[in-house]
Parts: sequence; structure tokens; C-alpha cells
Amino acid sequence: MTTAEQDADFAAFSELPQVDQQTRTPGQRRPRFDGDVSELPDRACWALQHLLTRRYISAEADADVYSWVLEYRKDLATRLSELDLLLRIVDGTEVAFVEQARYESARGIKLLRREPLGTYDSILALHLCQMSRASGGQAVVISRDEMHGLFSGVLNDTDRDAVTFAARIDGAIARLTGLEILRKTHDDEDSYTISPVITAIMTASVITELQQQFEQLLNGGAPVEEPEDG
Repeated sequence: MTTAEQDADFAAFSELPQVDQQTRTPGQRRPRFDGDVSELPDRACWALQHLLTRRYISAEADADVYSWVLEYRKDLATRLSELDLLLRIVDGTEVAFVEQARYESARGIKLLRREPLGTYDSILALHLCQMSRASGGQAVVISRDEMHGLFSGVLNDTDRDAVTFAARIDGAIARLTGLEILRKTHDDEDSYTISPVITAIMTASVITELQQQFEQLLNGGAPVEEPEDG
């Protein structure tokens, strides 16, 4: 084959139409169950389910699900916006999560009710987020005693009993550990590393609300009984 013929072949190849990976041929996808009329591929449906039921998805812990979110992000964002929800993807920390859109609506309903955080959980998360942001990207290690110390200025009327108060803080530590916002270190059972994911899921509006809650506790107010949704 001559050089001219090779060049012609390559030129013809480059002129072939591009294939849209997200375009589904009618009938290509099999329904997962009776009545399944979704137009999304199965992986997009599964990614949507995770986004709606979990506080966040990280590439570190859920590489497959996170990759599906990236692959179908446009379709997922459209589906979520129909529910007044916003898809947030933080490329630096490789985290994806959903938050409620904030606007005035006479008919809108708040849908995010997953993994609620109580008052002490939320306030501890606030402090950890502030510490993580101040670290400039460096890993932050904090002990159980130091986390108890973060609440040393709280003088609310509800938790004056020291034992009950300490138990609430330990419960908050356990809750954030379960969400992998705190991770136990291998060297010390009572030392934890703050996951960098916290700076992604703690948006400015959330931080402002939690700061107001913390100031209320500092001024002697009772903690909010109803858990905060995120």
C-alpha cells in the first residue's frame, strides 16, 4: 500500500461519526423488574439510588459508583433537578453528593431525609471541618479528649449532668466515625484522622446554620431535638 493510500485510509477513519456512549438503542436495556420504564442505563439508576440515600459517595470508598456518577452526570443532574436537588461533584477530593436547592416555593417539599445528624453530631462536624480547612490540605489527627474539649464552653440547660453530656459527645464521635468522616488511627484507639471529604460536604450554608446552633448552646440554649438533615 502506498503512502497516499495509507493517508486516505486514516482520513476516512477520522471522518467516521462519533458514537455517543450514553445513547441507548431502543430495546437494548432489559427492564430490571415489572413496570420498569426507566430510560437510564442500569448503572445510572444505581448511581442515582446511592446519591439519594447516602450523604456522599467518594472515589476512595466506592470507585465503581463514583465512576458511574461521572459517566452519567448530565442525566443524573437532570433527574435530580426535577426533584429540586442539585448534584455536586468535587473533583479535588473526588466526592459526589446531593443537596437541596434553595429557593422560594409555595409547593416544594424537602426530600433529603437520609442519615440525619443530631445537634452534637453536627456541631462536632462543624469544628472538624474548620480544622480541616485550616490545615491547608494536610492530614489532621485529633484525639477523643480534644474532641470533648471542643464542647468545653457549652453551658446548656439540658445537659448539665457531666455523664450525660460526655455520652452525647462520644455518641457524636461514633456517628461521624460510622460516616467515615472520622477514621481511627492504627497507633491509638482514641486518636482519629479527619477525612478530607468533610470540606466537600460541609457547604457554606450548612456551616452558617451549624455555627448558629453552636452559639445557641454556648449561650445556654437547649440543643435542637429534631435531627438536622443534610
